[in-house]
Amino acid sequence: MTRKTQPNLTVLALAAIITGPLHADVKPNPLFSDGAVLQRGQPVPVWGAARDGEKVTVEFAGQKVGTTAADGKWSVILKPLKEGGPFTMKITGDNAVTVNNLLVGEVWVCSGQSNMEWTFAKAHNAKEEGPKAAYPEIRMFTVRKKVSVKPLAEAVGSWVGCSPQTVGGFSAVGYFFARDLYQKLGVPVGMIHTSWGGTPAQAWTSLEGFGTDPELQGYVTAATQKLATYDADVAAYAGRMEEFNSRTKEWNETVGKAYQETLKAWKKATAQARKAGQPLPPKPAPSSPRPVAPPHPDGGQNAPASLYNGMLAPIIPYGIKGAIWYQGESNAGQSRQYRTLFPAMIADWRARFNQGDFPFLFVQIAPFNGQPPEIREAQFLTLAKVRNTAMAVTTDVGNANDIHPTRKEPVGRRLALAARALAYGDKIEFSGPLYDSMIAKDGKITLNFKHVGGGLVAKDGELKGFTIAGEDKKFVPAQAKIQGAAIVVSAEGVADPKAVRYGWANVPDVNLFNKEGLPASPFRTDVD
Repeated sequence: MTRKTQPNLTVLALAAIITGPLHADVKPNPLFSDGAVLQRGQPVPVWGAARDGEKVTVEFAGQKVGTTAADGKWSVILKPLKEGGPFTMKITGDNAVTVNNLLVGEVWVCSGQSNMEWTFAKAHNAKEEGPKAAYPEIRMFTVRKKVSVKPLAEAVGSWVGCSPQTVGGFSAVGYFFARDLYQKLGVPVGMIHTSWGGTPAQAWTSLEGFGTDPELQGYVTAATQKLATYDADVAAYAGRMEEFNSRTKEWNETVGKAYQETLKAWKKATAQARKAGQPLPPKPAPSSPRPVAPPHPDGGQNAPASLYNGMLAPIIPYGIKGAIWYQGESNAGQSRQYRTLFPAMIADWRARFNQGDFPFLFVQIAPFNGQPPEIREAQFLTLAKVRNTAMAVTTDVGNANDIHPTRKEPVGRRLALAARALAYGDKIEFSGPLYDSMIAKDGKITLNFKHVGGGLVAKDGELKGFTIAGEDKKFVPAQAKIQGAAIVVSAEGVADPKAVRYGWANVPDVNLFNKEGLPASPFRTDVD
């Protein structure tokens, strides 16, 4: 009888240790997953991870491109693609990965703070429009929120096709923008949605993107210092959390228990006082505050470069046509600085994507009691500073008492008009009237505008929202009349006017449009 040889477990374990690190499955970046939309008509980067030295081949739409992985990464560039699909992408290394249901069309980044993050389900007409949202060739990749001190390589998220069942979770502005583009272009539209409510523009700018401008050096210093201490902060964090948990446990056993008993008595006394119509007793406070957790080494979402690193760097250099942006509310307290910061951020994005001066379309902040006119002015001034940009004005769709106006469809539509003009060459009027120049003569000021379109109109009555001032800079309500493509402004008592303002308020009450139905941007001629 032949004796059966038993495997040498020690040898097998040793072999696993030796050979394990030598094999690493090739994988694409999560952006290249089932349902993705790739940009047509321009070179398309495709990238991912693999072991060093691994031969990687990408096959797609008749193309076959190879490379060798280095530093755990690989990347190839596909030649310009023609719209269509669905297609399959095969990525081969030591293993093979198949990515299914890919489309080729138009890809846009949509980013900003809460008004871009605002979901379709909360839009004012979601009930009416939701059942109509059967657009399987419109797809959105929503980047999971992430803060980082260092640029990350991968975004967490997945591509979701648009349907009445899924559209509720889409960015509302992103959806309406994509829908209008799709209806006009007739090609697939992909949206990479990366936004975070309540965040400032400096969080979306890279450390290098701040440049050397003196106005922005405070952000450079903050980001540099955080980066310099990051490794030490990470090393110390575990110990700080252990101490915090220990202190919290002690607090719960001592102060916490006593405080809960006090709260019970207070709630009972409050209910009795309310029932008897007597003054309510003051809510008690604990004898000592609850321990506060130590800050995470990655910091918060408002820190300079934190969201660029965590939520924008991971999608670069995905092939895109352009970007739409709805942000500014969190920078309203630094409106003058925003004149410098916002153009710097746009330049930074364009440099990072390395796809030319792609169209960058943004929304002017809507009327709201807490938003000063200076932030809208900073956005307006960006148009003259940065080429290939456009601004969607929202003076007619705001809410004085809510920073989150729910009428998102007009916003998406106006951004889509701008995209059609700037990105696709449609000969259409895509902007409301924008102040251009003035002439003061004979006690009046004549204002000239760009984007007059088919003509200037006063919606629902006489023009309103204009004020005028003389040398004393005291602005008073003015009479304004349309004369052809210009507006003539005057006021009794202002014999020698020097400046005009329009819609210069937190909540502008204005009605100047062009015949295309697009509202004029607020402005002042006395920009300082």
